[in-house]
Amino acid sequence: MANGIFVTGTDTGVGKTIVSTALAILLRQKGVRVGVMKPVTSGCPLVDGALVSEDAQLLAAGAGVDLSNEVAPYLLHEPVAPSVAAEKDGVRIEFSRILAAYHRLAESHDFIIVEGAGGLMVPLSGGLLVADLVKLLDLPLLVIARPSLGTVNHTILTCFTARQLGLDVRGVVVNGFPESPGLAESSAPHLIDSLSGVPLLGRLPHITAGTQLGEAQGLAAWMAVQPSTRILFREIGFE
Repeated sequence: MANGIFVTGTDTGVGKTIVSTALAILLRQKGVRVGVMKPVTSGCPLVDGALVSEDAQLLAAGAGVDLSNEVAPYLLHEPVAPSVAAEKDGVRIEFSRILAAYHRLAESHDFIIVEGAGGLMVPLSGGLLVADLVKLLDLPLLVIARPSLGTVNHTILTCFTARQLGLDVRGVVVNGFPESPGLAESSAPHLIDSLSGVPLLGRLPHITAGTQLGEAQGLAAWMAVQPSTRILFREIGFE
């Protein structure tokens, strides 16, 4: 079985996909057969009559793999909570199908990056949450947080909840850190590191590029020369 990490966020829009793609790029550059997975995507646009997960497309591009049913098992149209989007589309999200897809990916890859939908408490199917999927896949957790006001509360709540549920939280990455931070941004990383109960593994800059893939590539290039990246890889289970 391949090693892997489950990437979650403190909220939607914190840059989980960009960070996950950057990690995939870095691992691929190291010669690792890296696999990626976006188990459930809501808000998928219709392209030529078919739903497309733009997040899964970006992950696959970073990892250099084909976009398959294993990479993106569930595609949902409405940009709402997956359980609501699935009901609207007449789809039943089955964890057994996701687990089987993960096992197939693990057979042919050395390390798997699984990106969740939103945060840990996002409902996927019935009473099952993203946190339940993390537990089923038995993967350690990497939390992506935003740098702005409110992030300390959101991040500590996420880490506390994960640990209460018995999840293995390896650390927090603050993403999109501004070049000229205000008081809220500059104080947040230290507070998260000291109060969340898990280590702060990175403070990643905001990267501007013409495309999301360009942003991920720029972030990967920045991370490649940072001493802290070695620590990040070690903590998520790859050395």
